This record gives sequence, C-alpha cells and structure tokens, in this order.
Amino acid sequence: MDTTILTADKDPMGAAIADYFTHHKANKLRVFSSQFDEDEIPVKQLFRTAATMPILERTALEIANGNILDVGAGSGCHALALQEMGKKVCAIDISPLSIETMKQRGVYNTRLINLFDEQFTETFDTILMLMNGSGIIGRLEKMPDFFKRMKQLLRPGGCILMDSSDLSYLYEDEDGSFEVNLMGDYYGEIDFQMQYKDIKGNPFEWLYVDFQTLSLYASEHGFKSELVKEGKHYDYLAKISRIND
Repeated sequence: MDTTILTADKDPMGAAIADYFTHHKANKLRVFSSQFDEDEIPVKQLFRTAATMPILERTALEIANGNILDVGAGSGCHALALQEMGKKVCAIDISPLSIETMKQRGVYNTRLINLFDEQFTETFDTILMLMNGSGIIGRLEKMPDFFKRMKQLLRPGGCILMDSSDLSYLYEDEDGSFEVNLMGDYYGEIDFQMQYKDIKGNPFEWLYVDFQTLSLYASEHGFKSELVKEGKHYDYLAKISRIND
C-alpha cells in the first residue's frame, strides 16, 4: 500500500483548506477523472459542523467510542465534533497544510502520517473513515492488505466505521437492468486528480465499494460487517468489527 506524505506543490486540497481557514473563502477545488466530467468540491463543506453533517456522518460520530482514529481528517471537522462530545480522538492526514490547519482550529492530537505507514503503531478501539472513506483503499485487489493493516491498528473487539457508495446506479438502464462489464475492472474503481489554483496533485485511485462486496472481503479476513444506515443516494455507513482471534 502507498505510504506517501504530500508536499505543498502536490497538495491542492490542503491548499484549499488552508486558504479557506485563513481568508474565510477559497477558489474552486477542481476534480478530474477519466470516467466522469470535471467536478468540484465546495471547500466550505469541508468545514461543516456536526449539526450540518449528513446523517451517516453524525451516526458514525455517535457510535464511535474508546480511543478513536480519524483517518484523512482534512480540516478536522469530525475530530472537533468528537472532542466537543468529550471523546478521545487522534486525527491523521498526509497533508502538512491540513495538519497545520487542524492544529490552529483546536484539534488536540494530530499526526502527519499515512495510515499504511507501519511506523505508526498505536492501537485504537474505533477507526473512523468518513467522506467515502473506502476510497483510500484504491482498488479491490488491495482489500487483503487493507484488512491486514486494520488488524495491526485495531484493538480486539474494535471496529471500523466506514461510509461508501454503490456506483452501480450509474449503469442502470430504464428497465432496471444493469450494464456492467463483468470482465472489466470493478465499477467502483475510479481515477481522480485534483487542482486548486495552479497546484495540481498527482492522479490517484479511489474505491467506492458496494456493501455486499465489502462484507465478503471483510469476512474473508476476520471481520464482521453490519449495515448501520443507508443514505438517500446509494450511500451507506458500515460497521466492520474485528472478530477476536
């Protein structure tokens, strides 16, 4: 698995987050993909409060307990909400700009580290992976490595709270049938690239995974999956518990 830490010249999201925090406004955070038209991420949404978060995220924050790891914490919105709830959280990110912003916003425990860097050896009761948290896995073929890493970081009886989306709806015909090439790549494997002002990041792989597929991989690697809640647009929150072994 990739253990990259970003540099400022390749960190468009971090630059957008730092800009918004400093100036209370930001330019477009543009998103490119070979599979979709150009899109953008509204930077203001990265600073949302618990009250304005989607129901899946609010549910995850309520369920999270013990020593919590917030993966890809960004601006720190989830970590701050957890702190306000009196919960203990460690917020990690691969963006130095995001880490600095989180510190200035009052996140107590931040760490500039990649989730897959094995020098990071702390253990947690809850690992929080929100905002399409399955994305950092990249591709289905990396699922075994992902769950191996989760066993290193999770305490016995601990769990992962992850949200994702089932993109099969993009391939649905009017009659309800699906046109998915079963011989091709998994339909939830997407390539992305971001740009903020003149800062363009490297292309990266992002995984959206349906709950059934996620559950299958989890069970093969010593985890039990529970569908906690479904969103309004093919998204869902899963609780993936480590089976004591």
